[in-house]
Amino acid sequence: MMNEERTRLRVHIRWMIRRDMEEVLQIERGSFEFPWFEEDFVRCLRQRNCIGMVAECGEKIVGFMIYELHKTRLHILNFAVGREARRKGVGDQMVRKLIGKLSSQRRTRISLEVRETNLDAQLFFRSTGFMATSVLREFYDDSPEDAYLMQYECAAEQEAAHVHRLAG
Repeated sequence: MMNEERTRLRVHIRWMIRRDMEEVLQIERGSFEFPWFEEDFVRCLRQRNCIGMVAECGEKIVGFMIYELHKTRLHILNFAVGREARRKGVGDQMVRKLIGKLSSQRRTRISLEVRETNLDAQLFFRSTGFMATSVLREFYDDSPEDAYLMQYECAAEQEAAHVHRLAG
């Protein structure tokens, strides 16, 4: 089992297309207590600033991410990896792809909200360089649960903030 968990799946990351929806919905339902419905995905992806991507292993979709483009940041709205592909580097490859879209001139950070009860997601995002920056009280419509706002900052931005703190 340990060797299986250490095995890194090589995935191809591409834009999400309509044909992917059935597999994406299966991953979504297998991942969350309060999953998005197909209409939620469609409504979101119809917005000009909303992008979907999938991670494919062979012909099978093993993960997906929906994010929004904002002027100075990217905002992850939904992110999941199928149960059979978890802890095999799929999520890490997807986050690295998104981090690669940051630049010190334009979009310098990535943000997302994580349920307070979703410890696996908190630990995963922390392991990829995100930090919890605030608590959002009763953030969700479907429960009174709080969320953690987690953010990743471009290396140049982190360095500038560090220098600023030292100078101040």
